Amino acid sequence: MKILSIIILAILTFVLFFLFVYLLIGSICFKVSLARKGTVKEGLKKSRRKKIKNKEKEMVEDYSWWDKVDAQKLTIENDGLKLCGHFVNLNSSKTALLVHGYGSYYKEMADYAELFIRRGFNVLAIECRGHGNSEGDMVGMGWLDRLDILKWIDLLLTQNNSQKIVLFGVSMGASAVCMTLGEKLPSNVVCAVEDCGFDNVYKEFSYIYHRATLLPPSLLMKTFNSFTKRAKNFDMKMADAVKQLKKSNIPVLFIHGGKDNFVPTEMLFSLADAVPESRKMVYVCEEAAHTKSYHTDPSTYKRKLDHFLSKYCL
Repeated sequence: MKILSIIILAILTFVLFFLFVYLLIGSICFKVSLARKGTVKEGLKKSRRKKIKNKEKEMVEDYSWWDKVDAQKLTIENDGLKLCGHFVNLNSSKTALLVHGYGSYYKEMADYAELFIRRGFNVLAIECRGHGNSEGDMVGMGWLDRLDILKWIDLLLTQNNSQKIVLFGVSMGASAVCMTLGEKLPSNVVCAVEDCGFDNVYKEFSYIYHRATLLPPSLLMKTFNSFTKRAKNFDMKMADAVKQLKKSNIPVLFIHGGKDNFVPTEMLFSLADAVPESRKMVYVCEEAAHTKSYHTDPSTYKRKLDHFLSKYCL
């Protein structure tokens, strides 16, 4: 009897210890990677304040452009969250809906907003859930954001239901755009541009953890994903941009940096392979780091964008 009690106590101790480790690893991974003020997000935010090199000269990303334009603050509600966007209205028949990256906010889309404004587009730069002025304690990683984007499209169409809409995103925002394309969209959405998007949330975090930790990434990710499924009803494996693209018939311009060490360039080809040749264009800026293709070679970037827009958004 005594031996049986010891065995049962040992089993219970092991189970409790396993549960403790599971919750500890899962909660730490969530706090670091998906919480609103996660460590990774905060680190990215600080790094963006630094100067970036552009071949022979240094450039500083300038967000003061927004202070020079008459941007109207718009809001929507989805999933119980109040989400914010910033709309520059040229009374054009074309609108570019811009989606920022992980740990970012609308002002960091200034260069891209100006690109579209100069091409005669209205611009709506949204702030994803868990970012900027939008509510939310958890980052959507594009998958949750895709449903928010549908609401933003609906709002645009209430203002002008005959306008053409281009979806444009960088990094996580690029993945959000690709994931949105797999949903039922109005014919007003004529094309999309993705710059440095990842193909799958689980694969992206696996890549990041493999580079950033000494722990086995496969075990870490299995624990992390199991935790998010149970605690947040979020399965990272399901958040797949490739599967969404395969359901779409909308043309896409795929852009990526050849020296991207945050979202590996291989993911570009995984995304692009999901779209037929007749409906895609692909541009790899060989010397560019993550989301730096425009800053590295602005003339080529503009030329590729103009070629794409002239074909699909006249």
